[in-house]
Amino acid sequence: MLILSIDTSGKNGSVAVARGDAEHFELIATSPVEGGTFSAQLIPQIARLLSENSLKKSDIDAFAAATGPGSFTGLRIGLTAVKGLAEILQKPIAAVSVLEGCVLKSGIKYDDARVIATLDAQRNEVYLGEYMLSKGRASCIDELLVTREEFVRRVQGKVAVTPDEQLAEAVRSADVLRIERPTSADIARIGLQKIARGETVSVEELDANYIRRSDAEIFTKP
Repeated sequence: MLILSIDTSGKNGSVAVARGDAEHFELIATSPVEGGTFSAQLIPQIARLLSENSLKKSDIDAFAAATGPGSFTGLRIGLTAVKGLAEILQKPIAAVSVLEGCVLKSGIKYDDARVIATLDAQRNEVYLGEYMLSKGRASCIDELLVTREEFVRRVQGKVAVTPDEQLAEAVRSADVLRIERPTSADIARIGLQKIARGETVSVEELDANYIRRSDAEIFTKP
């Protein structure tokens, strides 16, 4: 199965093309997309990536999308692109939380283990996701926005992973594993596994996982 994945959740993004299934994975190519240029460069980068690898849009069998948490604008652009392509080509979509990606990228092999993934949410806040890890699959227990103080309290004595150095340093006494932030290649790998299990979403169901409300929602009077 040929999958195209898009991650525009962070300051910078990337797109990837891969082939595989639940057991096998081959990364064909990946390309960065510079932050601040998502709206102008995302679709051209996808077209270039396919062309350079002698592929056409019609060759794509499925899509994987990083759904957040992260940049409000970036996520909207990335998910809109996935929705448009998936609707035209009538192909399935795998939605992947970046926090879920952190858990699975960590390489932790414990079965039936609770793992906490965290991302810096700025404003002295932290995106926190608690997952049950079993047989290479991460099942979401909860994802929420917490203060830095609450984050430190919650991870004490727990297995936790984060790509953010400052968060790892904030809880030196806890068992916090520092990892690289998941990329579109990681999203593609997880997406293939989800599709093999039948865990797909429709174009209408695909939505951003912001966790935090937008400023417009926060400051709009009821």
